[in-house]
Amino acid sequence: MAAYLCEEKGKESIAVKTGAGIKTCTVTARKGNAYEFEIAMGIPEFIAELTIPTSFGEVHGAAVSVGNPHFVVFMSELWPDWQSRAAEIQRNSYFKRGINVELLVIQDRQNIKASFFERGVGETQSSGTGSSAAAVAAITSGYADSPVRIHAPGGVQSVRFENEVFLRGSADLIFQGEFFV
Repeated sequence: MAAYLCEEKGKESIAVKTGAGIKTCTVTARKGNAYEFEIAMGIPEFIAELTIPTSFGEVHGAAVSVGNPHFVVFMSELWPDWQSRAAEIQRNSYFKRGINVELLVIQDRQNIKASFFERGVGETQSSGTGSSAAAVAAITSGYADSPVRIHAPGGVQSVRFENEVFLRGSADLIFQGEFFV
């Protein structure tokens, strides 16, 4: 949406109202219809490290809010049935209104492999707030350094955390159309 609005309005920066608050998207590079943005995601709230019971054993993770709630779990390898386990974590009674779940495999101090399971949606290919929460949890827990690259099925995002979180990623305009009423 930011790429479309920047293209249509001829702007280099745009503020977007989201469910997680107003996010300012700034163009950092552009080549044709390919954009790169840095988004000011705000100041995160590291809520707590938690251990919750599940049918497959206790799961330890970090609760982080970046305008919406996340539970970040560090693991050595992704569970083969990760979607069903993430769905169970999401429905845990500890999280009264549900929670977004990020499962992370630390590759090194600058690279993290992430899988996202969002409340109300399920598995997603990528997530801006999920990548931000993952980076905050990894950096504050001592697993990663800022900036860190979050590798997801939908692509790579870079997150810089300096009191405030800054998310960098690409967006390509792939089509346009018109809507008639």
